[in-house]
Order: sequence, then structure tokens, then C-alpha cells
Amino acid sequence: MKLTGRDAQAFFRKPDASRAGVLLYGEDAMRVAHRRQEVIAALVGPEGEAEMRLTRIQAPELRRDPAMLLDVIKAQGFFPGPRVAFVEDAGDGLSEVIGTALGDWRDGDAQVIVTAGQLAAKSKLRKLFESHHNALAIGIYSDPPGRDEIEAALRAAGLEQVDRAAFEALEGLGRALDPGDFRQVLEKVALYKLDDPTPLAPEEVAACAPASIEAELDDILHVVAEGRSAEIGPLVQRLAGQGVTPVTLLIMAMRHFRVLYALASAPGGPQAGVQRLRPPLFGPRRDRMLRQAQGWQPDRLEAALAMLMDTDLSLRSAGQRAPAMALVERVRAACLAEEPPLGRARPACTTPAPRLGSPRHRQGGTTCSTSFRSGSITRTPTWRGSSTTPTT
Repeated sequence: MKLTGRDAQAFFRKPDASRAGVLLYGEDAMRVAHRRQEVIAALVGPEGEAEMRLTRIQAPELRRDPAMLLDVIKAQGFFPGPRVAFVEDAGDGLSEVIGTALGDWRDGDAQVIVTAGQLAAKSKLRKLFESHHNALAIGIYSDPPGRDEIEAALRAAGLEQVDRAAFEALEGLGRALDPGDFRQVLEKVALYKLDDPTPLAPEEVAACAPASIEAELDDILHVVAEGRSAEIGPLVQRLAGQGVTPVTLLIMAMRHFRVLYALASAPGGPQAGVQRLRPPLFGPRRDRMLRQAQGWQPDRLEAALAMLMDTDLSLRSAGQRAPAMALVERVRAACLAEEPPLGRARPACTTPAPRLGSPRHRQGGTTCSTSFRSGSITRTPTWRGSSTTPTT
């Protein structure tokens, strides 16, 4: 059975010990590990590992000894209480071994908890758990914690009185921090408010928040693609403070907008294009990219890509003296300009004009051609004869 949304959150709050097995998978290993710790702690309790009711099995060990999992499931412990057999970093190659163990599972056996990386819909391991009548498959995505999750975490930390503005500040931290870091912030806030009956204030949240928050490159790409211009400047400054170079920003932006262009220009629209996209997109990132592609016209994306490439060439050109991050601000102009619309005005070529008397000058002026095919971009400067004399 596959669990999503509220059903998955309800299971994390109170795992069902009668299930034969649970598969937790996702591309973010930290988030998967966080959920796995919650589930195992709820099943075996804080003393489960000390009482030898938790057995860890690495995927390579299970491949060498396929009978190990079934032996652990059927083993009898020295201490009473539920037992867990934890298989870490499993893949499709272990689907038959795990399937055999789930088929022989009976009440009173150890519950099988399996973690894995990102699994496609056709994955054998994922299909095994989704089709099993007494097993669960839960995808862990890089979504910020919802209101219910934050409220449950606050209750677990002993915080009952929270001001509305303080709750909004905690929601912002939940979007910016990893789950483990966010949990540490909640513990710090709870310690800060120990024996303090007054409601939690936003100033107190700010006092307990980390001094710096790591900004992901994806944040700036989504902000630009979604037209949230007010957030671009602070994110660029934060990334610059973390040592991200302007060229890296432009390369990642071009990759992002190439995907959007491939979706927006696909025959049948973005919904049809996302099915043919390679590598494929999964989960919330797929839905977010689809929404972005539906809000852009192909000609605007084409012009934005041309502007990104022109800026990249300017940064790499010899003798470039302008501040690099200032040139990256052209990303905002390329993607968010309204007058004139990006689809009507071609960005100017930034290839420097030939110097007077050089071989290229004797051949004539410069023109630039930019072609887009199958979601890729190629920019080729061409030199053509012209009667116009370039200025020095």
C-alpha cells in the first residue's frame, strides 16, 4: 500500500506495529533518515537497541547472505517487546530477498523497515511494498514541514503557547532548514522558554534561530522562474556569502531554463513534455516545474536563455572588469522584464567588436545567431562582411 499526505503523517505520528514492513524512500538521505528514526523509535522505544530488539542490516551484507533477513525476522529476543529488522540503502536487487521475507512474515515476527534512495514508479522494490497487502511504501520528498507537523513538534518540545507571528517565523525556518536543524531549533526554543508561561514571541524565535541559513541553488532558480523579484537580491547575497561563484549561478540557471523550454515547447504542452523528459522529474519538484513551464511562453524562455548565455560569455571574456555579481543581475532583467516583453525584443549580442585594423575588422562587423533545438541552446558568433566601420 502506498501512503501519501495526511495518511503518511498520521503513520509517522503513530506507526502501525501490525504491518509486516515499511519502505521509506527519497532523494534526500537526511530526510529519509529522520523519518526512519521517528518510526523505529516509536516502535521499539528508547531502549530498543540496548535491549537488542533492533537489528541493523546493510545492503551489501544482505546480498552476500540472503537468508540473514528471514533469520532476523524469526529470531526470538531476550527481552519482551516489538522487534525491528532495519535494512539500510536497499535497491531493486534486493526485492526478491525482501519479498521472500515479507511472504513468510507472521504476527509476532520482527517488523521490516527498509530505506532506499529515489525510486522510480517502475522500481521492483517500490512495487513490492505498494502491492503487498500488509506493507507500506512512503515517499519522502523535500517538502517543508506543514502546519500539523510544526504543531506536533512544538507539543513534543513542550511549547503550547505560541504567538501567531512566532508560528509564522517557525514556518519560515522550517522551509529554510533541514529537518534535523529545524528540530534542534525547536529544542533550543523549548529550553529558552523553560518555566516561562508567556506565549512564544517572534523576537524569541529570531534569538534562537541560526546565525546563517544555507541557501540552496534551487531556491534562486525557482524564485527567478516564478517571478518573485523581491526575493532575488537577498538570495544572491546569501549565496555569494557562501562562496557560490557567479558562473556557477549562471550554469545552474541555464540548466533550469533549458528544462522549462523543453517542457513549454513540447508538442502537446508541458504535461506531454514532462513524460518524455530525461532524466525524469519526480514528486513535488515535477509539479513545481510544470507550473513554472505553464506560466512561460517558449519565445520568452528562448530570450531568457539567450540573455543568460550572453551574460555567461561576458563573465568569461578577457578584460571583463565589471563586478561579476552585478552582471548576474541580468538574470532578473532577462526573466522578469516586462517592457518590452522578452518574447518581442532580442537581447543584444555581447561579443566584443573587432579592434580597428585586426583581421576580423577587415572581414567586417559582427552578428550573433542563437538556435534552440530539443531544449538545448547553441550560440555561434559569425563574422560577415559589412561596410560599417566599427568604432574604437
